[in-house]
Amino acid sequence: MHETKLEIDVELVRRLIAAQFPHWRHLPVSPVAFGGWDNRTFHLGGEMTVRLPSAASYSLQVEKEQRWLPKLATLLPLPIPTPLAMGEPAEGYPWHWSIYRWVAGETAKNARIADLGAFAVALADFLVALRGIDPTDGPAPGQHNFHRGGPLSVYDGEARQAIAALEGRIDTQAAIAVWEAALAATWHGLPVWFHGDVAWGNLLVENGRLSAVIDFGTSGVGDPSCDLAIAWTFFEGEGREAFRTHIAVDDATWARGRGWTLWKALITVAGHDANQAEAERQRHVIGEVLADHRRWV
Repeated sequence: MHETKLEIDVELVRRLIAAQFPHWRHLPVSPVAFGGWDNRTFHLGGEMTVRLPSAASYSLQVEKEQRWLPKLATLLPLPIPTPLAMGEPAEGYPWHWSIYRWVAGETAKNARIADLGAFAVALADFLVALRGIDPTDGPAPGQHNFHRGGPLSVYDGEARQAIAALEGRIDTQAAIAVWEAALAATWHGLPVWFHGDVAWGNLLVENGRLSAVIDFGTSGVGDPSCDLAIAWTFFEGEGREAFRTHIAVDDATWARGRGWTLWKALITVAGHDANQAEAERQRHVIGEVLADHRRWV
């Protein structure tokens, strides 16, 4: 997943719009406040956004979102991004890109949420509704979504290497126990839709409530346990309990959710490109996952 990302700026977006969608060329272009890392996002006027993959691996997601988001949107209880157009490679930019209708709201920071328990229930209800959509012909796990929805074993070597690298910094024996429990909790269910990156930056809030879910780049059909990571990366205490109660998954799926969360936190802390604040935050996540495992096993 470590690859060179393109420099994408306002001038590039203006050139692409002018060349391919001249009827919108008069609209101002400006970066959004939280523009993302895998993709770069810009305002186009007051009612649209332009979203451009920053590297080749993310470009695989564009046509998937163009095809599936309009179908999913009509069946979900909250707004999701609506594609309006797909751009072509041009102006030195090598991949397809998208124009979406702007989704109002602010990213889900704790201070913006009126009732974290109600927020957790609303999110769980959204994910249950997503799981209930007909998965026929939906995108199976693969390179387009970094194998989310597939077996955790694809990251076994990476997780164990990170655990070894963190000897003396975390409880490595407990981490191994959680990881192996997740691997052993084999998924035998039928494929269902999942979001793939349920994180605070992809959840929007208005008037203190969950108002929309964005960024379906890692979505697909398969094992939905990857969508549980928010339980440890964002929720605590009563919020986590409310989420677990309403998400309605079995113990094995919850265990795999711990595995997905642990893997991502481990490789972030063990990596060299995380800043100190992010590394500390992920160490906290590791502690929450290990404690949750002790509680339920």
